[in-house]
Amino acid sequence: MDPLPRLPDATALANDRVRPWLQMADRESITRYQQNRLRTGLARIVPTNSFLQRKLAGFDLRSLAEPDGDSGGTTLPAFRSLPFTSKQELIDDQLGNPPFGTNLSNPPRDYIRLHQTSGTTGSPLTILDTAESWDWWADCWTAVYHAAGVGRDDTVFLAFSFGPFIGFWSAYEGAKRIGALVVPGGGQSSVQRLRMILSTEATVLVCTPTYALHLAEVAAQEGIDISSSSIRVAIHAGEPGASIPSTRARIEEAWGARAYDHLGMTEMGAYAFTCVNQDHVHINESEFIAEVLDPITDQPVAVGEEGELVLTNLGRWAWPAIRYRTRDRVIRGDTTCPCGRTYLTLPGGILGRVDDMLIVRGVNIYPSSIEAVLRRFPAISEFRVIVTRAGELDEIEVELECPEELLPQVEQELRDAFRLRVPIRSVPSGSLPRFELKARRLVDRRQNGE
Repeated sequence: MDPLPRLPDATALANDRVRPWLQMADRESITRYQQNRLRTGLARIVPTNSFLQRKLAGFDLRSLAEPDGDSGGTTLPAFRSLPFTSKQELIDDQLGNPPFGTNLSNPPRDYIRLHQTSGTTGSPLTILDTAESWDWWADCWTAVYHAAGVGRDDTVFLAFSFGPFIGFWSAYEGAKRIGALVVPGGGQSSVQRLRMILSTEATVLVCTPTYALHLAEVAAQEGIDISSSSIRVAIHAGEPGASIPSTRARIEEAWGARAYDHLGMTEMGAYAFTCVNQDHVHINESEFIAEVLDPITDQPVAVGEEGELVLTNLGRWAWPAIRYRTRDRVIRGDTTCPCGRTYLTLPGGILGRVDDMLIVRGVNIYPSSIEAVLRRFPAISEFRVIVTRAGELDEIEVELECPEELLPQVEQELRDAFRLRVPIRSVPSGSLPRFELKARRLVDRRQNGE
């Protein structure tokens, strides 16, 4: 296998922006590079960013100097004494300082783009970008495309409706940067999108993993053969699915293409991507510092252990996020990969939200773990997990769009996976919601006392 996949006919500029010389560097070189980016960036913006002025009052930026040997070279000395940033903190700042809060490093006239978080886990957060920080977003997506072997000879179909959600606006900018032909799929039904994919001979599909499976479901209903289409690469984001082997296998079988995961957040950036190896995602360490911390002690976990992902971006200085608590559960991987990259890896990508853990009769269960089991069954077209409260205990029920005769086998698989009986029931085909962006398959009725 080549050390890195070649970027087909990509421009020298696009190739240089993914910093291939750093992707295979030793840990000390990567850490020193991050240290210089962080120290230089903070020195530039702290004088004009009142949010950071309050948070970093009394902090000596010169202390960000040497690699931290206690954490395997993945963080910086004194860096871990920087305060964390939470989403709620940023939301409260905007509520107290409307409309956009104080985490702005530039004058208002410099900002050219406005986006919002989805609001899946609370109130939406509004985020602004300057021309410079928007170019940085495109750079990050260039790395995503490069890792998947996508270049200027490709036609990229963006299967989503454009709105305040940032993810695929930035995917569009990244595709432009590498010189690919971009086909926007906004304002279309699923059938119209499928027909346009075929008529334009698109080679790359960008959407959530849930929507890729939904498109496959619609194609089967309409008698459209997508497995023999021109799509050769599918790039997914917004949900853990593309890093779940059973879900990825479903997508690849349906589309006859290789499926790649991409991790990103509106408030952080496009921070990780899957390489040709597909076993894990790589943190884009030229643009982000990643920590995997015990969510209780806030101490770094060892390689192979699970923790909360904490991120710092190194180029979005107009709207910075320093030691941002993502609340995402990941496993800290090592820094070796057959592809040749030495960036930090996250085996399995995002495992779920720290806040999503359910304790059902003493057993810890995450929704992503349920999906990993259910996606083994091609006959299950959609599902939903309903959570209720019985006294002090959580109870769950799983609704499935599948044949009744399949239920005993599914129930046994869930019992084997979690060592407890998970109630399941079949519901009519097409009765459960479909999602274009982030799927919301967890219905929490505990707040209602149900």
